[in-house]
This record gives sequence, C-alpha cells and structure tokens, in this order.
Amino acid sequence: MPSSNSAPRNFDAARYRAFYRTMWRIRLFEEAAIRAVADKLVLGAIHPSIGQEAVAVGVCGNLAREDAMLSTHRGHGHTLAKGADSLAMMRELFGREGGTCHGKGGSMHIADFGVGMLGANGVVGANIVIAVGAAHAIKLKRENRIVCCLFGDGAINRGPFMEGLNWAGVWKLPVLFVCEDNGFAASTRTRAMTSGEGPAARARALGIPAEEIDGNDAALVDETAKRLIGEVRGGGGPRFLVTKTYRLTGHTGVDPAAYRPKEEVEAKWKDDPIARLGAALIAAGLSQADLDAERRAASAEMDGAYAAARETPWPPERRAYEDVQDAGDPRVAAF
Repeated sequence: MPSSNSAPRNFDAARYRAFYRTMWRIRLFEEAAIRAVADKLVLGAIHPSIGQEAVAVGVCGNLAREDAMLSTHRGHGHTLAKGADSLAMMRELFGREGGTCHGKGGSMHIADFGVGMLGANGVVGANIVIAVGAAHAIKLKRENRIVCCLFGDGAINRGPFMEGLNWAGVWKLPVLFVCEDNGFAASTRTRAMTSGEGPAARARALGIPAEEIDGNDAALVDETAKRLIGEVRGGGGPRFLVTKTYRLTGHTGVDPAAYRPKEEVEAKWKDDPIARLGAALIAAGLSQADLDAERRAASAEMDGAYAAARETPWPPERRAYEDVQDAGDPRVAAF
C-alpha cells in the first residue's frame, strides 16, 4: 500500500520519530550482519528481516521491559526493538566475548533475559510452545506480565502451532501471538502449501480472537498491538495478530531469492515500511533533515558496533563449561 500524503489522525510524531530511528537501526544492523558473512566474521547463516521492521517496532513498542518475548530464526529486529544492546548482539553474531549469550548462541539463538527476550529459535514453530509454557508459568505465579510470540506464516503448518494455540486457548493464557506473514516459508510461497483460509482462520477455529492488518504500516501495527496487548494484560486470554509484510531480501544473507520475480520485488520496495513512515513524519511536520539525522545516528551506532565487535576477543575456554546443566545426571550420583 503506497504511503499517503498526510499523517493519520492522532499521529504521535515524537513517538513515531523514535520508531523511525529504531527501524533504521534494525535495517542497518541486518545490512552489517550480511556484510559480516561476506567478511567471514559470521560463519553460520543469518536471516535478515529487511522489509519487516514495522512489525518489530510496532509490537515491541507496546511491551514492557519485564514482558517476555519469543522470536524466530529471523529475530534480530525483534531483539533490538525489545531493547537489547546492538554491540552485545553484534558480538553474539561474531561469537565473541560480551555477546548476549557469551558468543554461544549466534544469530539464530540470540537471547537477552535482561530485556525479556527469552530467545530466538532455529526450529520453525518451536518458539510457540515455549511461549505458551512461559505464559502458563506467569499465570500460575499470578504475575502482571504477558508473553509475545512472533513467528512466520510457514510455522502455521507445523504441529507446535496447533498444540500451542490450543493450550493457550484452553487455559486463557496471557500471550499475544504475532504472525509475520511475508508470504514465504523459506523459498516456497506459503499459500502453495497451506490449506484453508490461513493463519487468522486457524486461530479463530481454536477460539482465539484474531485480526489481520497491513504489517508495513508502523502506526497501524502500533495502534493494533497496543489494543491487543491491553486486552491480554487485562486477563482477556490470548490474542492473535497477523501482520501482512514482505521480506525484501532472500531467506538468508546469501540467498539471491531467484525464486521471486524481479518485478515483484521491485514493486514491494516501493512499499518499504521505513519510507512509508518517513513520508508520514514529513506530513506531520518533520523535515527531511530530521529524518536524515535519525538515519545517520543509526548508521554511526551500527558501524561502531561492527568495528568494536570485530576487535573483541574470543570467549575464554572456561566459557565452554558454563551454562551446562548436569542436574539429574546419573554419573554425578554414581561418583
């Protein structure tokens, strides 16, 4: 959907200017991560979220720091929007000391419990049941927190989707499910292997209220997420949000995405969520110089994180023996 020539009513320019900077922070972090693969600083796969930034800022902008969040293999943007430090994240991608998981998790397993980010996940759909488990714990402990679980449209065809949503619905758990529907499950169009009407219909079939919105409209995502999160936090049980968006790059940082027509991708670039929010901010009274300043600040941050992470030493050997669970190991009792 093309950007309009005027800002919507109740448009909070200060709030959305901050969103605009965060969206650029996400995009430039992703571009730096892609560059790091080429520079052989990241040895595994990375999955960029370029084009999906409005979902991350709109949803996470309404979560409290103590709220929990579960993400996917495409989780850099969510983690940044939740409040994680960009340098610690870059160090994690590079496997260096000072990473959010001491360099052990890498791109697909970033976690930062300090900001409520319980982890990205390399297994499609697995984060859904983990999120439901966390939400059930919160309910049992009667805490005033919620869980937000983000996943892609490909995950709706896996077992954990049915299992997790069913459990959340039965127990009316405090969880917001967010499906980032970018139309692809890796290199396959999701609609080609999805029976029925899609994610929202499946959620409703399990008794969970579901909505579908334009996920490239940062203000709309913000307004909708605020309302749904308020309902979840108020004891209304789970809610389900489908955000229609598009991944502007390949599935991984080295994927040329030749399975998509060039014309399709070019058309989607015209619906760039960052450009759309920028147009709305200018309509609200900001100048192009204001927007350029936000981009420069984001660029300086990510360039600095890249350089600093590159010079950070590898973790000491003792790290290999930390965070390893041995409780219940029969060898401990035997010897």
